[in-house]
Amino acid sequence: MMKQIKKWTIAAVMAVCLMMFASAASAHVTVQPPSVPANSYQVFAVRVPSEEKGVNTVKVQVKVADGAVISRVEPKPGWTSELEKDANGVVTSITWTAAEGGGLSETEFTEFRMSGKVNEDAAQLVWKAYQTYSDNTVVEWVGADGSDKPASVTTVTAATAEGDGHGHDTGAAADTGDSQDSNSKLPLTFSIIALALGASAFVMAARKNKK
Repeated sequence: MMKQIKKWTIAAVMAVCLMMFASAASAHVTVQPPSVPANSYQVFAVRVPSEEKGVNTVKVQVKVADGAVISRVEPKPGWTSELEKDANGVVTSITWTAAEGGGLSETEFTEFRMSGKVNEDAAQLVWKAYQTYSDNTVVEWVGADGSDKPASVTTVTAATAEGDGHGHDTGAAADTGDSQDSNSKLPLTFSIIALALGASAFVMAARKNKK
């Protein structure tokens, strides 16, 4: 009897861990799409989920990755954008700030879109992001892959046959949408698996108890 209870407890713990992992996986600030060709023009979407209880996300700053040149941003209702440039006029970071009293609550997310070009010699794009909440807490998404707060990384593949990369904005937007659908379904998939494992363990324990 004790062994059966222990097995069920382990299964339940695994289920909870899976759901926690799914929640954590969906909470990162990321830049979409996850993969782009070198020497191509792209539309990038900065996906920002808000997760802190009782406070809103009111500002998001993204450092432009080495290997990418950002030229413009899409207007976002309820938000202002500020481009920081170096001495040569190259955009080095973009900051989106919510209008007074606005921002994202803990159950909301949004995307900020920007366009530019991927360098011909780029291997990967590392996007460091800083998420500011209404209580002045700043979450720095700058860590290495696998860390608690990783920077978003875009893989750069070989350049396509078009050569100069023109005409890829539409494709990038489509990739962003597909990736969003996949990422939004991921937490639900993990949750279903977790619940199935827990239910299976419970049924097995109940059957053994009857015997």
